[in-house]
Amino acid sequence: MLQVSLEKIIGLLKEFAWSRKSNLQIILLGALALQYYGMEDRATADIDAEVKGDVEGLFNFLRSHNIPADLGEDISGWSVIAMPPDYEERVIEIYRDEFLRISVLHPLDFIIAKLRRFTEEDIGDAVFVARRYKIGAEEIEKKAGESIRNSPKDTALFIFRKNIAIFISKIAEGGSL
Repeated sequence: MLQVSLEKIIGLLKEFAWSRKSNLQIILLGALALQYYGMEDRATADIDAEVKGDVEGLFNFLRSHNIPADLGEDISGWSVIAMPPDYEERVIEIYRDEFLRISVLHPLDFIIAKLRRFTEEDIGDAVFVARRYKIGAEEIEKKAGESIRNSPKDTALFIFRKNIAIFISKIAEGGSL
């Protein structure tokens, strides 16, 4: 499988946006965001992103370049657990031109996004970001609480609460953040 880098993806997104001459707003998630956060050795073969613009066209364009993509207009809907309110307002812009705006989630919102899935890889990614940006237990618990309050009532909320507690103990194991 073809490995993709943040630089390569930015180049392809620019090519797509400029060929269409239409606005495209992207929030990168997953390994591409981790590359921005400083985990340079995080390899990936796909792109995960929230897209405002031609989602289907972008999906087909990326597929024509052999890059699998998980794209959607609202990443909050990717889980029963909602993203923290106003996460779009806290994104970190990493590229902008006439037709394209590329951002990554604020590190704290990224942690919550990862903990919604809670795979071993997601936990490792979230630990890296928490330590890199010195995000402590209190901030994570507060943001997780906001997500829970904005989520539909579901048993997944109980599991998410437990996962947050497990994560907090995991980052505490590594010493001070």
